[in-house]
Amino acid sequence: MSKAIDNLQAAMKKAMANRPAVGGFPYLAETLRAAGVKTNEWTLPSCQSLYITDLGPVVVPGLPLETGIADVPVFNQLAVIHALREDQTGRTSFPKFLAAIWQAGIVRYSVDFTARQVTYFGCHGESYVEAYPDVAVR
Repeated sequence: MSKAIDNLQAAMKKAMANRPAVGGFPYLAETLRAAGVKTNEWTLPSCQSLYITDLGPVVVPGLPLETGIADVPVFNQLAVIHALREDQTGRTSFPKFLAAIWQAGIVRYSVDFTARQVTYFGCHGESYVEAYPDVAVR
C-alpha cells in the first residue's frame, strides 16, 4: 500500500472510533482535513469515492446501489435536505443515506474539506450546497 492509502485509512479509523453518534459527519470531515485530505468526490449509484490528499489521490470502490441498468431519479432538493437531516440527527445509516440521496436524484457529491462544504449534483446541472461546522478533533 502507498503512504496515501495508509494515511487515509488511519484517519478514517480514528474518525470512526471517536465520532459522535449524532452530528458525526463534521467530526469525520475535520479528521480527514487534518490528515491532509483536500476533497472527496462520491459517484452514485456506484458508490465509488475519490479522495484527493496531500500524499496523492486514492479511490475507494463501494457497493453499488444499482446492479443493472437503471433510470436516474429526478432531482428533488427537498428530498436531499430531508436525507441530510435524517443523517445529521443519527436516524439513518450511511448506506441508507446514500440510497436516499440517490432516490432524490443525486448522481455525485463533492466534499471540500478546506471550505467545509458539500455540493450535491443532479444529472442536469442541478445542485444543492450545504456548509458544515468546524469541530474540534480529539
